[in-house]
Amino acid sequence: MRFMMLVKADKSSESGVMPTKELIAAMGKFNEEMMKAGVMLAGEGLHPSSRGARVSFSKTKPTVTNGPFTPPTELVAGFWLIQVSSKEEAIQWATRIPFTDGVVELRQVFEASDFPADILPPEEAAREQAWRDEQQRRATKP
Repeated sequence: MRFMMLVKADKSSESGVMPTKELIAAMGKFNEEMMKAGVMLAGEGLHPSSRGARVSFSKTKPTVTNGPFTPPTELVAGFWLIQVSSKEEAIQWATRIPFTDGVVELRQVFEASDFPADILPPEEAAREQAWRDEQQRRATKP
């Protein structure tokens, strides 16, 4: 199972304040532990929403709105993508994040096998899986 661990933004991250040297070191150690355990697929911090844009879709053409966006607590400041055996294991990893303040939301990623065959036919599911396998191969290629 894959899970996204979404780091919720706050006023500090939205104002562009960089993490402390100590937090960067602790996060590096945490990331290394996840890599050694074979669960970390990806992880990144995000620039503030003031440097981003939102594309909204409706029945007409898409609408682009430049940031910043509010409230900060509804935004994402970073993420990890992990592969674990259960929601409980994802929670165990999340509780080890070296934060002293903040919120991390866990969301399971849909897999092709989550969709019934009448929505995602087997040949489409196989194509989706092959694409994911290729992306994983590229990500782990030395």
